[in-house]
Amino acid sequence: MLDQEQTVEVSTAEENAPIIRLERLKKSYKMGRTEVQALRGVDLSIKKGEMVAIMGPSGSGKSTLMNILGCLDRPSGGKYYLDGISVSQMNKGELADVRNQKIGFVFQSFNLLSWMSAFSNVELPLVYAGVSTERRKKRALWALKLVGLGSRANHRPMELSGGQQQRVAIARALATSPAMILADEPTGNLDTKTSTQIMMVLQKLNARGMTIILVTHEPDIANYCHRKVVLRDGKIREDSVNAFPLSAQEQLASWSAPDETEELP
Repeated sequence: MLDQEQTVEVSTAEENAPIIRLERLKKSYKMGRTEVQALRGVDLSIKKGEMVAIMGPSGSGKSTLMNILGCLDRPSGGKYYLDGISVSQMNKGELADVRNQKIGFVFQSFNLLSWMSAFSNVELPLVYAGVSTERRKKRALWALKLVGLGSRANHRPMELSGGQQQRVAIARALATSPAMILADEPTGNLDTKTSTQIMMVLQKLNARGMTIILVTHEPDIANYCHRKVVLRDGKIREDSVNAFPLSAQEQLASWSAPDETEELP
């Protein structure tokens, strides 16, 4: 794990290494007597330090793909390499270990425990990981400061705005020093300005070297990413580079600056 004063930066030598490599990935489900092909041979490579948006209509396979990328499910066929490790055929226990060590999750509904402070919510995965009390405190405070909420560590979710709650969720995802963050519709419950604030946090983390993969149905949100992958009928129909991603910080600067962005690093 990183110490409090360290960042999430990766070395130059590692930047071009793929953190995700999928080869002919397939996933099928049984619905009664019908077999549904959710993924139909997906090939995808994502380098360390990329910020990628995964898009697609309902039923396109994007949720299935994210579940597999997050080691929440296993493919029916093909290969999946995560940070150089073949995870395609791992059992549930092995997948759980990889998930806890390599992946930070951010959800649309925040998934914060209402009776706990922001600090305790961020600290929780470190408790489960068996990290010492002193190190947990350093890590949790480091993560909260990184998303600009160091002064709100003792606030409970109900005392925070929606954008602040999502930033706590991002801090929780960062606390275990994951190899990447998977964000599932991270702005889905937020208004436009608050969504932009969240994208500014994610862009700042990405600028430090953190790999970020997010599912979104919003083209405006995808425009903040370096790359867009569009799924349809279980296959990748578009994989395009955004040479000029929007800057969330510049977008916010064009509006009146809200109080809650003042602490952002």
